[in-house]
Amino acid sequence: MSKFSKFMKANKVVKENERYAPTTSLTDESGIPLEWEFKHITSKENENIRDDCTMEVQVKGKPNLFRPRLNSSLYLAKVITASTVYPDLYDKELQDSYGVMTPEELLYAIVDDPGEYQALCAWIQQFHGFTKGLEEKVEEAKN
Repeated sequence: MSKFSKFMKANKVVKENERYAPTTSLTDESGIPLEWEFKHITSKENENIRDDCTMEVQVKGKPNLFRPRLNSSLYLAKVITASTVYPDLYDKELQDSYGVMTPEELLYAIVDDPGEYQALCAWIQQFHGFTKGLEEKVEEAKN
């Protein structure tokens, strides 16, 4: 028996998909908001999305100095679209029905109420384990 047997992939808990109704503007025949299905993304997928949403920004007054800056709105939209199993935000017919061309634009078109979109962003962050904000972590480190 390996000294790492407890760390083997066979012992890893599989994270189940979850359902969430992000908007009240789409309902079934009974008026109940339609649920979407979401899957967990991997740490590697998250890093790739973060890299795609990070750009180098010049530091004011320092012509040759740049710092990374994350476009957090785009990052959240991409995390949500990567996590969405149903509806298929990459579906051309669905995109065409809203007159958009990308899954992120479709997400914004379907969940077009700002409060509902912010609630979805908060839910998806918690779903992926981002339960504490940076400020909370700094405070914990101070104590």
